[in-house]
Amino acid sequence: MNVARKWIFPILRLVLVAVIAVGLVKLAFFPDNAETTDAAQPTGAIIEPTITVGLGTITNDVTLPATVNADPAVTVKATVVGTVDDLFVAAGASVATGAPLYDIRVEKIPDPVEKTDAEGLVTVTQPKTVVTFVKVLAPASGTLSALSVIHGQSVAIGDATGQVAPPTFSVSGSLSPEQQYRLLSRPTEASVAIDGGPAPFTCTGLSITTPLAGAAGGDTVDSGATTSGTSATTVSCAVPAGVTVFSGLAAEITIAAGLAENVLVIPTTAVQGTAGSGIVWVSTGGAPTDGATGSDTTGTKTETADGGSTGDGTEALAEERTVTLGMTDGVSVQVLEGLVEGDVINEFVPGAESSNGCEILPDGSEDCSMVMGSLH
Repeated sequence: MNVARKWIFPILRLVLVAVIAVGLVKLAFFPDNAETTDAAQPTGAIIEPTITVGLGTITNDVTLPATVNADPAVTVKATVVGTVDDLFVAAGASVATGAPLYDIRVEKIPDPVEKTDAEGLVTVTQPKTVVTFVKVLAPASGTLSALSVIHGQSVAIGDATGQVAPPTFSVSGSLSPEQQYRLLSRPTEASVAIDGGPAPFTCTGLSITTPLAGAAGGDTVDSGATTSGTSATTVSCAVPAGVTVFSGLAAEITIAAGLAENVLVIPTTAVQGTAGSGIVWVSTGGAPTDGATGSDTTGTKTETADGGSTGDGTEALAEERTVTLGMTDGVSVQVLEGLVEGDVINEFVPGAESSNGCEILPDGSEDCSMVMGSLH
């Protein structure tokens, strides 16, 4: 027993310590895996989000904020040169179209009349002045809001002498240039919803007008030169007679400009251009990815916009292709020619800017460094 405590146990402890030391040295200086991993080497991959072209429905409803306005007053104008004689109505009276408002006394001096008697003497006589009365009629039905003439006042053709305010209303709103592309068919009616008013109703006589350059009311500068700014395009339609509204009410105009069902549809983010023609980037390799996450549905890597290779070693490229576009609702657009059902295209146009001014990267993410830099 004394031999074991004196020799055997100390030797076992020395052997155990030596084994542990050798193991630590091997782990530290002689790893099993000879390959080393560079911590600075990126291990992620940029994956281009793609979508598959399929069938869908485009509902082209253009919705605009609008305002209820009383229809503008119609000007009463003098139709002849003369002096005002009798006034038949006073300002504030209700009048119907064609009702007499006042008359104008018109004097016409006839040409002198020459007569030659039997002896050859010429006699010149001046006929009496011819006096006629011309009635000025109401140009529209409504309230005679102003009558600015008095008895004996001289007037000329075209002089504004009064105003008739019609009892009708219209709804109007501004149309952006982008929205005009969606209304090339020019509908004739629209649906109107009044805030806090009656149920939505249909207004007719829809008109889309853009003031011409140089027209009255256009932008001008003090020097007399016209500005280069653009005038707003206005959409307006008449409120039906049976609907009670008041001037100044807020409203919303919805213009139904068409419906396309069971047609090829792609998002507007995937095409450069949204009216007439556009350009898409068609994937020639890889599988469609989930646009929300940018992950490949099959686990294989798809190409970037500049082209690349898939995770399985096959080549993947994006082919630029021109397409013919049809109807759009602002989010999706109909494809008439250039694509077929099942084609795989990039979900985002390379290098396009998002609505907030940030640049869309090939992976669908946004780079807002330029926007942030402009704020400092």
